[in-house]
Amino acid sequence: MEIDKSQILDLLRQQGKNDEAAQADQQLPDKVDPQQHSDLLSTFGIDPQELISKFAGGGLGGLLDG
Repeated sequence: MEIDKSQILDLLRQQGKNDEAAQADQQLPDKVDPQQHSDLLSTFGIDPQELISKFAGGGLGGLLDG
């Protein structure tokens, strides 16, 4: 499963993690595989398994709501 980097950046920004978003923008590929990039995602405070479950249904799965 691959997730667009932009969705991950939006998630970080919604959580107020602008510094992490800037770093992620530089370090993540355009398409992110949460399992393959799990260590890198963890450095930005993202749980790869949670990311998979939230995005697996297509769309943002409520991650960015409210």
